Amino acid sequence: MSKKIFISADHGTAIIYFLQSDVVPTLLDAGVEIVILTDDETKDRIAQRFARPGLTFEGLRLTEANKYANTYRPRIQWLLTYLRRVGGSWRINTEAMDSHIWEVWVENGWKFRLGIWIPAALAILVLRTFSFSRNFLVRTQNRFIPRPNLYADLFASHRPDLVIASTAGWRLDRYLLREAGLHRVPTMVAIVGWDNPSSYAIRGAPMDYATCWSQLQKDELVYGSDWKPERVHIGGIPSYDGYFRKEWQLPKEDYFKLHNLDPNRKLISYACSFVHFAPNYPNVEALAKLVSSGALVESSQLLIRLHPSHFQDKPKIFADERERIFALEKQYPNVHVVKPVALGGSLGYYGGEDMDEKSSMMAHSDVLVTVYSTMVVETAVHDTPIVAAVIDVPGGWNKPKKYSLSLKKIGNWPTHKRFRDAKAGRVASNAKELCEVLNLYLRNPSLDAAERRKFIEDEITFTDATSGKRTAGYILKILNS
Repeated sequence: MSKKIFISADHGTAIIYFLQSDVVPTLLDAGVEIVILTDDETKDRIAQRFARPGLTFEGLRLTEANKYANTYRPRIQWLLTYLRRVGGSWRINTEAMDSHIWEVWVENGWKFRLGIWIPAALAILVLRTFSFSRNFLVRTQNRFIPRPNLYADLFASHRPDLVIASTAGWRLDRYLLREAGLHRVPTMVAIVGWDNPSSYAIRGAPMDYATCWSQLQKDELVYGSDWKPERVHIGGIPSYDGYFRKEWQLPKEDYFKLHNLDPNRKLISYACSFVHFAPNYPNVEALAKLVSSGALVESSQLLIRLHPSHFQDKPKIFADERERIFALEKQYPNVHVVKPVALGGSLGYYGGEDMDEKSSMMAHSDVLVTVYSTMVVETAVHDTPIVAAVIDVPGGWNKPKKYSLSLKKIGNWPTHKRFRDAKAGRVASNAKELCEVLNLYLRNPSLDAAERRKFIEDEITFTDATSGKRTAGYILKILNS
């Protein structure tokens, strides 16, 4: 009898992880039937693109799930989500979680602070100290399952043997995972994000298995949120197998023509990130001035990749920054802007539609600049020099009830600290330092190459393009156990 699994792909990174890697093809070749549950609006387009025998697509019913979250005892559900988000154990680096605690403090009024935040702060102390309290929180959440069950018909018609999600119930997938428990179907999380285990911590539903990138992530799961070590598999990151195989990489000449880049100039790229806590604009403006001023040792040009958050309607400040960046493109002749490709629906600009763009940008840049984003790992895979630029503007966003965090203060977040400790790239906190480190790399592109290689070995474990097959192998092992 063939086995069948559900895969929850509620985010573009999950589409890449499962469908643009060897994970799903390997499982299908082994005779496993797969039901991909994804965004209802884009389900048919995704199905058309990835159609294969044995592969079925269903809607995740995110509108209904979101309505339940916002209408049925919403304050309690919000509080449980908040406690999960920041209640990970002291045994791991909690800097990222700490920042979220203060974000909630700043962005709410005094009634909220007195009635919710202060009691929650006391609960967080207990959660971070005692494992039994974290496990109790996971069990407590199970009472919040939509009635009638959102996915009862899917469980009845497909009868899955395993449910896999791209988060440990940290998003709306929590309702699917909780419902799986009602049907006694085992569950697994496939960690798709570099910082996920250190930023989100406690599970949103009881879960059985996990597959992650590295021993570093496994330690965060085991020590931060009490996963049993024998239930956590290190499979690497399947999404990056295509980078190692260069299957998305355009020839340099074609890529430069695509963006009207000058083949006689060095390419400095900037990948926008961290829009949520602080503006990227000071970094971008400093780079635009540097490539236009003659301060660099080589004539250069700047390519700016906007962040998906720049295309959110709210808050307006993100869109305003996007327009300021487009204005720089008009002001300086050697500045170019590229935006991520939108898939639509809730997947937005995270659909994985432009892996050729991302891979080519990292491969053909002489230096890539960002703010500690996941692209420091991806760029290290391409063996391109990396700079973390943390140029602040006084006051951050300077908006009432909008939390701002100095970019200089995020260097001790878990993933950011690992990048700095690995010396896989350089950090620049002002325009002068930025000019100096860019010139270092322009003079010597092989600088820090050994550190970059060690960094990716530590962070993603497998560098031989086998992570998709390894991860699928673990899934098959669980199915057959």
